[in-house]
Amino acid sequence: MKKYVIDTNALISFVTDRNPKQQRIMKGIFEYASVLKGVILCHHHVLTEFVYVMDKVYQVPKDEIKAMVKDFILLPGVDIIQEINFNTVFTYWPEVITDLGDAIVAALCKIQKGSILVTFDQKLIRQIKTAGLNAYS
Repeated sequence: MKKYVIDTNALISFVTDRNPKQQRIMKGIFEYASVLKGVILCHHHVLTEFVYVMDKVYQVPKDEIKAMVKDFILLPGVDIIQEINFNTVFTYWPEVITDLGDAIVAALCKIQKGSILVTFDQKLIRQIKTAGLNAYS
């Protein structure tokens, strides 16, 4: 079973129309996971960033953001990860991966053997590859 670790921008691309190509990619991943051919792993830090961006950048009303998050966490094939292994995070941050939040998702990728990080952040993709991890392409 494929394991997809999603980054905040991948989740935002799914729920917004900012980039139709990215939205189609995420739709495909969500459909794949919904029939339990794969699993989407989402660290709770990603949800925190998602809420912040949808509120402060996209100015979506909080009750709508809450509904989006509730719907997301109930989707089949989605697992919310609460744990943080800071020893693994610190193997990446700040030398290899400069953003702490990105290092958290990279650490989740490392711990979840064979997983693929789904992000549309080209800088993070380069950093992930430098770290020897897999990025969706």
